Formats: sequence, C-alpha cells, structure tokens
Amino acid sequence: MLTDRQLEIVQTSIQLIAQKGIQGLTLKNLSKEIGISEPAIYRHYENKIEILISILDYFIEHTMGIFTTEIQKQGSAIDKIERIFMSHFEVFSSSPALVAVIFSEEIFRNEPVLTQRVKDIMERNSRAINTIIEEGKASGQFEQDVSSKHMTIIIMGSLRLLVKQWQMADFGFDLRNEGAAFFQSLKKIVLTH
Repeated sequence: MLTDRQLEIVQTSIQLIAQKGIQGLTLKNLSKEIGISEPAIYRHYENKIEILISILDYFIEHTMGIFTTEIQKQGSAIDKIERIFMSHFEVFSSSPALVAVIFSEEIFRNEPVLTQRVKDIMERNSRAINTIIEEGKASGQFEQDVSSKHMTIIIMGSLRLLVKQWQMADFGFDLRNEGAAFFQSLKKIVLTH
C-alpha cells in the first residue's frame, strides 16, 4: 500500500514520462513538479528504478482484479473478455498518461528487474485470457482448430493497438466508445458462426 506521498510521486512520475519521455523522469524534475526537495523523494524511494517498479505495481493493483474477477464470474467467455477490454479502456481513459508507461516496454529494457516485472504482467494477463478462451472453446463459442495461444495474441494485441492508436492521436477520440465498437467487430471475427 502506497503512502499519500508515494502515490503523489508515482502519479507525478507517470505524468512526467507521458509529457517528456523516460528521460524527463529525473529526481530534479520530479521534486520541482511536486514542490519538494530531492532529498525528500529519497525518503520514499531510493532511486528511479524503485519509482518505476512502483508505477508497474500501481498498474497491477488497478488491473489485476479485472482479470481475476472475470475468470470467476458466470457468463460466456466472450462477455468476460469484453468486460476485461472495457475495464481497461476505463482505466486508461481515467489516466491517459499511464499508457505512456505501460505500453512503452522499451523504457524498461535495460533494467532486468523492470523487464521481468513487465514480462510477468504480460504473462499473467495472457494466461487469464487464454483460460477464458479455453473455456469458450469447451462451450463451443470459439473455433476448436484455432490455437488458444494465437487467439490470445490476437485479442491482447488488438487491445494494445487500439490503445496505442488513441495515444498517438493525442487521445483525440473517445476510447470507451471506439473500444466498444471495435469489440463488436472483434466478436464477429473470433466467434463461431
């Protein structure tokens, strides 16, 4: 659980990365934005890597429940996946700057602990979607002869691409509405007829 100050540091860091890229996340910039001294930041985080880990944990905290809850809910597999999509669109719409961090894995590549954390997030989310797809195959909702792994990539990749397009359009369209319309098209592609 983050303290109020840690949460402020995390949220300000996300904003800085969104505005200036990872190179803009410096303790000097961070302390200036928050209005505290650099040594004050060190009371909460030892270094920039710890802040980035905290950002990833913040994202996990806000999205992990989405997958876990949907796997346990009753209903069709496609409805579960749709709710996962719409929940993510809601999270990103509420905090657009988070996209700059979460979908920019390259900023973590030179730090093994961060790379592993991102890999863990991706694997956990893929496993959840794969589980739901297997459930959908068992109920005849999805084609049996299409690889669950490949279908997971299609579904997760399409979510990512739509969110990145929204980011690249400077958040110039309503992600929730476009996401809902997009998901209706995706349903037609992945469901058996």
